[in-house]
Amino acid sequence: MKNLLRMTLLTTVLIFSSGVIADEANSCHFHGKTIATEEVVINCAVERKELLIKQSKIDSSWKTIEQDKIELVDGKKGKEWLVTFTNPTVDDKTKEKLYMFFTAPGNFIAANFTGK
Repeated sequence: MKNLLRMTLLTTVLIFSSGVIADEANSCHFHGKTIATEEVVINCAVERKELLIKQSKIDSSWKTIEQDKIELVDGKKGKEWLVTFTNPTVDDKTKEKLYMFFTAPGNFIAANFTGK
């Protein structure tokens, strides 16, 4: 009987702790239709920018660049967050502005240098 109680307790702990770990790994994954706050979206944009640098999709000079604009715009499927970063140190001026798009609840959609 003691072993059954221990196994039940251990199973319960493992089930609930894996949910906590998953939430930390997916801190910028949201469900529902509640519009995210600017602060949440900016934090997600910074995380995404760091990932793009790590994946060598954008230059490491973007690391110190802070977001300079955030706005809720009309997208193809409704309201979207548009976060803009400007890096004046890049050589290619067509890549001076990095645009990131997020759903209204805060999920990442895309990043590009065109803003479209």
